[in-house]
Amino acid sequence: MTLRVLGVDPGLTRCGIGVVDIEKNRRATMVAVGVVGTSAELTLDKRLLVIAQAIDEWLDRHEPDVVAVERVFSQMNVSTVMGVAQASGVVIAAAARRGIPVALHTPSEVKAAVTGSGTANKDAVTKLVTKILRLDAPPKPADAADALALALTHAWRAGSGMGAASGNSSLTPAQKAWADAEAKARRKR
Repeated sequence: MTLRVLGVDPGLTRCGIGVVDIEKNRRATMVAVGVVGTSAELTLDKRLLVIAQAIDEWLDRHEPDVVAVERVFSQMNVSTVMGVAQASGVVIAAAARRGIPVALHTPSEVKAAVTGSGTANKDAVTKLVTKILRLDAPPKPADAADALALALTHAWRAGSGMGAASGNSSLTPAQKAWADAEAKARRKR
């Protein structure tokens, strides 16, 4: 069975969107990726409407099983946090209207899932997303790569115990590290 995840890196200026299919063996395939941009010259309501319309289109076109959204990180400046939170709300509401489950993941959680380190930089995330998804070129801008990383993170977390636990050797080093960390955490409980 394939799990289809739509990942969203929310923002008012650029909102990254990526769709990934994950097989039971954790093999990931990119379905689509893009960025919705809005101009700072537009009023807030118009910017959110642009994002809402794009998200509606992506949800209808790709019919994901789940939507993964980056959790608002509180150490940003207040105006950035507000914009990210507002864009996130639009995405969450669009998924909820369709009965699609939504999961929130922190930036460090995403970095750890994809690279094996919760402190990895954007270049490292982009490089590994490109490798994991077997892409010819890195997704650009970084918001697009982050959206794909969110989708991967959710799929791998939702599929805890798949892959390394069953002896699958096709996992990337980051996937193996993630599966090992999950197994270790389960043993401690």
